[in-house]
Amino acid sequence: MVAFGGNALWPDPGYPGSQEERADRFSEALFRLLQEGEGAALVHGNGPQVGMILLRIEATRDRFPPESLDVMVAETQGSIGYLLARSLRSALARRGRVQEVAAAVTQVAVDPGDPAFSRPTKPVGPCYPDDQAREIRERCGWPLMKTPRGWRRLVASPRPLQVVEMHTIADAVSHGHILIAGGGGGVPVVQEEDGSWRGVEAVVDKDLTAALMACSLKARMLAILTDVPAVFLRFGRPDQEALPRLSTAAARRLLEEREFPPGSMGPKVEAAVRYAEAMGHKALITDVEHLAGALEGRDGTWVER
Repeated sequence: MVAFGGNALWPDPGYPGSQEERADRFSEALFRLLQEGEGAALVHGNGPQVGMILLRIEATRDRFPPESLDVMVAETQGSIGYLLARSLRSALARRGRVQEVAAAVTQVAVDPGDPAFSRPTKPVGPCYPDDQAREIRERCGWPLMKTPRGWRRLVASPRPLQVVEMHTIADAVSHGHILIAGGGGGVPVVQEEDGSWRGVEAVVDKDLTAALMACSLKARMLAILTDVPAVFLRFGRPDQEALPRLSTAAARRLLEEREFPPGSMGPKVEAAVRYAEAMGHKALITDVEHLAGALEGRDGTWVER
């Protein structure tokens, strides 16, 4: 089971060539994790891509109706899934390997009563200057957060309860296929009393969705690829310290002490802890460049029970 962020792969999403090159690099790195013929599930982030869609919607709002956030997530699952599936198939062909690769639009059930809906904390989309932020707040009613680069929209980030298409994903992986699923944490949906489903305006954390899927699949390992080589204490300070190994007990204590930012490394550590405690296997947190070294025990952070 592999999870990786949109920023880690595509920090400049406006340039398609760059996206393709980074997808190719990721595909090559992935084969350090996969045994030949082994099935796998991949969960990708979509932050920059959703930001692009929001910019496009804002630029064309006088001509076209806006999309809801759940539809934006589904849209990015299709575009990113296509790029990755194509790149992975090419990497397989270069190795003379025959293996099915597919991308699936994936829904994730959340609780409509989740406290996150009354306390939006997840920033999405571009940064707006003060005057535009005031106009957007009046027109759309969005909660906004001030950042050093401007104002950003805040949305709810409820916890994932169930991957709706989990049986299909598990069946594909058990047959040795590579499935790109749960992109952006999955399209957030809630189930009504009559059994019907509806999308909600929210963003589910992709790493928590990846941990949920990894446990359902009984995956032998969860690898979380981000844009830093390891988990650090005092990150960004002159005395920052990389953690090559982290017990789940120590990780929980550090999470309670808010050592890891809730919007970045915090969910990754929490996801690794959930998987390691539930499955008894190790979880790895590193970046693409240090993946080979991490698998040899030289880089990255291994989280274990």
